[in-house]
Amino acid sequence: MAETQANITSVDPVWERICDEARQAIDDEPLLGGLVHSSILHHGSLQAALAYRTALKLSSDEMTDQMLREICDEAYGDDPGLAESARADLVAVHERDPASHRYLQPLLYFKGFQAIQAYRVAHWLWRQGRHDLAYFFQMRVSEEFGVDIHPAAKVGKGIMLDHAHSIVIGETAVVGDNVSMLHSVTLGGTGKEEEDRHPKIDNGVLIGAGAKVLGNIRVGHCSRIAAGSVVLNDIPPNTTVAGVPAKVVGEAGCDQPSVNMDQMVPCGNK
Repeated sequence: MAETQANITSVDPVWERICDEARQAIDDEPLLGGLVHSSILHHGSLQAALAYRTALKLSSDEMTDQMLREICDEAYGDDPGLAESARADLVAVHERDPASHRYLQPLLYFKGFQAIQAYRVAHWLWRQGRHDLAYFFQMRVSEEFGVDIHPAAKVGKGIMLDHAHSIVIGETAVVGDNVSMLHSVTLGGTGKEEEDRHPKIDNGVLIGAGAKVLGNIRVGHCSRIAAGSVVLNDIPPNTTVAGVPAKVVGEAGCDQPSVNMDQMVPCGNK
């Protein structure tokens, strides 16, 4: 019975699918064989591949990929939740982004997915009290991917950062599960006091491109923020807001805006 249970828990259909897609990618484009083998097929698990990929992307003259990989391996070994969140993020990107046709793509090519995985390691470091190293990760993620997430911020799982360029998430921000946000989104603070000064984003929220959510305010679950909006006050659950400053213009339009990814505000909404 114990052996059967061990076999069941060792099965990872997400990783198996990635490996199958990797072999097919090499068949389709042999010139990518070195990249795909080193990033995917040389590893025995998703977390090992993530540690390798994160270390490779964030390495510099200041810190080698070997040192960074040891840090990432330590994080994944200590906290199984990091790999669980990565799987949820991977599935979220594949399901919500029409440009994602394989699980392999976010892992190899999508900087939004890569940035959020590197943030997760930085957040682990922050929780360990290793703040300077966490700041180093934040700096390199910002330099490499154009995404700036403070390592103290709390971000749930099933997150999609679409395109991801110029996303900023501040120190005391909290982002729930199954949230989608597009490029140039800011979850920013107000004032310069060291206090709880950043937004709280509940589960299932869709934040459109260029939207700014400022201050210690709450965005209710399954709400939708239109592109270019500036949100300065709390948003009720299941609503759509738009404008500068943002105002409620109607209902969210569906049960799961972050999954549906419909950013169009109906003309009939007032």
